[in-house]
Amino acid sequence: MRIGVFVCWCGSNIKNTVDVDAVTARAKTMPQVVYAQDVQYLCSEVGQSEIGQAIDTHRLDRVVVAACSPRMHETTFQKLMAAKGLNPYYVEIANIREHCSWVHTDKEKATVKAIDLVKKAVAKTAFAIPLTSDQLPVTKRALVIGGGIAGIQAALDIADAGYPVDLVEKESSIGGKMAQFDKTFPTLDCSACILTPKMVEAATHENIRLYTYAEVAAVSGYVGNFNVTIKQKATSVNPEKCNGCGDCVTKCPKKVPNEFDCGSSKRKAVYTLFPQAVPNKPVIDRDNCIYFATGKCGLCAKVCQTGAIEYQQQDEMIENQYGAIVVATGYELKVPDHLGEYAYGQHPDVITSLELERMLNASGPTSGKVIRPSNGKMPRRIVFIQCVGSRDRHDGNPYCSKVCCLYTAKHTLLLNEKFPGTESYVFYMDVRTAGKNYEEFYERARQQGAMYLRGQVSKVEPLGDADNRVLVRGFDGSLQRQVEIAADLVVLATSMEAQPNAKTLGGMLGISTDLNGFYTEAHAKLRPVETQAQGVYLAGVCHGPKDIPEAVSQASGAAVKAIILFNKGQVKSVPTTAMVEKDRCSGCMQCQPVCPYEAISQEMVVERVHGKERQRAVATVNRALCQGCGACAGLCRSGAMDLGGFTSRQLMAEVDSL
Repeated sequence: MRIGVFVCWCGSNIKNTVDVDAVTARAKTMPQVVYAQDVQYLCSEVGQSEIGQAIDTHRLDRVVVAACSPRMHETTFQKLMAAKGLNPYYVEIANIREHCSWVHTDKEKATVKAIDLVKKAVAKTAFAIPLTSDQLPVTKRALVIGGGIAGIQAALDIADAGYPVDLVEKESSIGGKMAQFDKTFPTLDCSACILTPKMVEAATHENIRLYTYAEVAAVSGYVGNFNVTIKQKATSVNPEKCNGCGDCVTKCPKKVPNEFDCGSSKRKAVYTLFPQAVPNKPVIDRDNCIYFATGKCGLCAKVCQTGAIEYQQQDEMIENQYGAIVVATGYELKVPDHLGEYAYGQHPDVITSLELERMLNASGPTSGKVIRPSNGKMPRRIVFIQCVGSRDRHDGNPYCSKVCCLYTAKHTLLLNEKFPGTESYVFYMDVRTAGKNYEEFYERARQQGAMYLRGQVSKVEPLGDADNRVLVRGFDGSLQRQVEIAADLVVLATSMEAQPNAKTLGGMLGISTDLNGFYTEAHAKLRPVETQAQGVYLAGVCHGPKDIPEAVSQASGAAVKAIILFNKGQVKSVPTTAMVEKDRCSGCMQCQPVCPYEAISQEMVVERVHGKERQRAVATVNRALCQGCGACAGLCRSGAMDLGGFTSRQLMAEVDSL
């Protein structure tokens, strides 16, 4: 066995903290190492060439690369090994960047640790076994979870490439948050005018099937062959019979707060989400319907001329297979009622930006008029407060929600345009306008009269005057003094948050969330729409705060990844799968229930004992299903189950070397 060790400088990332010369010199003395060399950038063309030449010159059959995380460049070195006629899994990565140089400052101790990391990598690769991948077929159908603008765009792009798409949306209509907006920045285009054609195109596209009022209940399988169970909730309305006349909605006697209008209006227990809803068919809210509560009423069924009302409908579980999944589940806005200093929920004239957006919308609760909830009068002085729940490490979220600065500027412009004479005051910490024409849009808002006060608000409280106004106490950093503004209306720019069920869905899909609950990409720079689960891609704000153009761009990127997968027509299986040593297997099958991929089954083998044949049950692994998680290997009492690339012999060799 001839092992070569290559130590990367990674510029100053490693060399400044680790003595690469000392690591290389020590590697030369390690068992079965016949060659060691340090290189400035191993991932570069020059670095790859030097490894290739060393393999040829010194007849290396194993390679240890001491560099950065294997998540970065392991496939790069594996391809090099394959090109040299060696098994790709005869290369081992010693992570001396993320695990060493980046987390230490003492160069002497970091060098000792780097030597130890190389030592155990050498010990492990000495017992490496050749691994291979199988070619598996791909189901050329995509699942898009979430029917907002990102989900719609991803579905349309995949469908336009000629592949079928299922689009799942939890609400009764696609459209998402964008359907609630009046105008979009920085062009002030009508949101509905942009979105509605996309919604209609998705609903009528021959390759797209909509599942609205539905959610994903279970996911199993692997890239190219996902098995997904979709829960289609009962709408109590037969969409084939319903003609959308709206008689049922008109006659329904039950009224409840309308979530689409942020609770500022009422809707019926049988309702259509909004006027331009797609599909434009009502659903019955069973939690609030009189018939489902008492067994009485039934007016909607009586007035329905087509007999579309079906109270007996049940939830339906639909199972489909998909090759790729695009997650576009969007976001929620943080309700700031826990921040008592802003008096939200205590004074009716303190509202959120989305509530103001619904007022400005012609199809909103006030038909486009901005009024004070307390008395129905038009406000003349409005105070906007930025970063409510954002950039707040004590009572909110530590991150910037990215779009608040721009949509507040949009609101000041719309108020000035629709209601001349309105005074707008904006309390802000910083104005962030990273985007095309965003800075110009913000400057336009200031030029047209919006008064920006750099400082934070300490208290919002009732003024106690005859008009029932609110007093906003804050600090103006430009004047370096406290200010008090008597306002008719206070608007809070609240924080974007991940969906409450993000972790639950992520657990089904095998993808992780960050500290803030947003889904984590495979690599922030190089793989921003991919996840660690192959075949699962991210689009929109479920990945992190972003505006509409960025969400649409990411959706198209996710769609392209799915299309590439479908165009290939096949995918390589995971080579680091579980392996059964059948001679040692007792057939207890304790490994079977812990396998999350249902890859383990029982088979009967014939063996000869004392000259007689007998059958014995043993475990067997379906390599097409196994994803190499290692749960079975850790559980196996007899030590018969092992994991390719991480065998017990390799792991013990690492421990022994230290």
